Amino acid sequence: MASGLFLSALVYCFTAFAAHAHSGDGYGGGFVAGFTHPILGWDHVAAMVAVGLWGAFLGAPAVWILPVVFPLVMAFGAVAGILGIPIPAIETGIALSAVVLGIMIVFAVKPPIWVCAVIVGSFAVFHGYAHGTELPTTVNAFAYAVGFVVSTGLLHLIGISFGILVRWPAGRIAVRGAGGLIAFAGIVFLTGVA
Repeated sequence: MASGLFLSALVYCFTAFAAHAHSGDGYGGGFVAGFTHPILGWDHVAAMVAVGLWGAFLGAPAVWILPVVFPLVMAFGAVAGILGIPIPAIETGIALSAVVLGIMIVFAVKPPIWVCAVIVGSFAVFHGYAHGTELPTTVNAFAYAVGFVVSTGLLHLIGISFGILVRWPAGRIAVRGAGGLIAFAGIVFLTGVA
């Protein structure tokens, strides 16, 4: 089941349109708009699944710390976006998050947990900022924030579910391969091919 969920997420990563997630359009009420925003762009999906995958690859305590750090820091990035605090290169940072996290998985990089948290938290700022700047004016900001935090958590869980396969030799290969696909997706977005 976990591999099916992950495969579905990867297929979605390559078929979703990034521009959809960055259009600023609201889909329903505040919660619905926030919930759908991360899942309507493959750049967000790839990076958020990668956080769960890398956490699972690293094992405890990273498997739980990284998926908590990301939405917490992402919320601060969203506030910066809502307030209009300028942060440069948001789309580049989002694309780089998929590239870097994917590479960490491919090469089984295992830095100290605080380094992992800094890497994940740094990229979370870019994702949160994108969510914050694209807050539809007609929705409740709190409900919107709850929606994008919940969907982010679910994307992390998809990554963790697939990442649990690292317990077996073939599973480690599959997880590292998924990291390669995520890094490739980030490169595609970074170069503007998609």
